[in-house]
This record gives sequence, C-alpha cells and structure tokens, in this order.
Amino acid sequence: MLDSATPPDALAVRCTRLLLSPWSRLALLVALLACAATAMFVWEPQRLLAHGWPPHLSGGGAVVLFTVAYGLCTTAFVPRPVLNAAAGALFGAQIGTPAALLGTVLGSALAFGLGRLLGQDALRPLLRTRWLSAADRQLSRHGFRSMLAIRLFPGLPFAATNYCAAVSRMRWPAFLLATALGSIPNTAAYVVAGARASTPTSPAFLISMGFIAVTGLAAVAVAWWKRGALRGSSDS
Repeated sequence: MLDSATPPDALAVRCTRLLLSPWSRLALLVALLACAATAMFVWEPQRLLAHGWPPHLSGGGAVVLFTVAYGLCTTAFVPRPVLNAAAGALFGAQIGTPAALLGTVLGSALAFGLGRLLGQDALRPLLRTRWLSAADRQLSRHGFRSMLAIRLFPGLPFAATNYCAAVSRMRWPAFLLATALGSIPNTAAYVVAGARASTPTSPAFLISMGFIAVTGLAAVAVAWWKRGALRGSSDS
C-alpha cells in the first residue's frame, strides 16, 4: 500500500506498470469489444440491406467508406455473410466482391492487432488444457495452412478466430495472406447471392447458394476430422 512518503516518480512508475500490465490491457480489450458489440446491436447494420447506402455518397467514395465500415463491423462481431450480401446488393458482384474482400482483410488485421497487443500476454499462460494447447500448437506451427482451412471452410465465427489467432504465435504475413486467399470463394458466393437476391431463381443465385451449402457441409466434415487429429496430437 502506498504511503504519503512515496515519491511522485515512484507512484507514476507504479501506476504506469499497473495500466500496462497484461490483465489491465485484457480488461481494456474486453471493454472495447463490449462497447463495439453493443453499438452494433443498437445500430443494426443489417439495415443497409433495407434502406441502402447514404444517398449523399456514390461512386468510389461510397465503396471506400463501405470497406472501412465493413472492417470495423467485423471487429465488433457483425456476421460477415450479412455484410457480404450487403456489398452485393449495394454495388453488384464486380465491385462488391473486392470491396468485401478488402473489408475482410482490414477487419481481420484490426482484430488480430488488438488481440495481440491487448490480450496475448494475459491469455497465453492460460492455454494449459489439452484442447487449447493442441489448438495453439496447430496455429503456431502451421499458421498459414490452418488459417487457410478455417477461411475456406466456414463455420467458426470470423471475429472469434481472429482473436484466437492473435493469442497464438502465428505470424502477421501468414495470417493476412491466408485470410485474403481463403476468404475469396465464400465471400464471392455471398456477394453474388446478395446481388441476385431479387431474382432467386436465376442460375447465379442458385449456384452461389449451392456453393455456400456445399462448403458448409465440408466444414462439418473437416471439423470432425480435425477433432480426431487434435485429440491425437494432444495425447502425444
């Protein structure tokens, strides 16, 4: 406990250490994510599909703003399928697909950076259980291919995988490259579905929905297989 004789410099150093401690940074991350998720819940970004983009914006400016908003929304746990469909409905498949992909990479980078800066030091010592240790080894040793598989076969929440990857020792280049490449197929499928939602019997819409269904089933199969692989690696 500090007394009146504590020098001001020592008090400042102690306060700085407390504020920069791993658990203080983790608490800040939790508070930021809670505030962001609450804001997204109140704002309801899915209204983009119903009401369209602000009328005073058009062209490249609207695309850039949407891309930035996309990244921020995914950081705050807004589901990517909603945003991908919105990209298709607002800009069409040709423009909406690259806009959604750039937003995906931006959002993943923001979440990865926040998780690594504010959460990694506090959470890594907690990775002691069998399953968590096995998952951490998989992401740390085989970061690129593990993240590529996660992006190719959807099922896990996008934001959650970003923050989990940040706690591991996966490197930035592997994380971002795997995210960019692995997100292309399903992002494009959802964007096309959003662009053709007004004509649900069109071949493009039916093909995109079929692709989404197939990748979803494939994700279940891969998850079941990896469950056994992780169990085996954790026992060894």
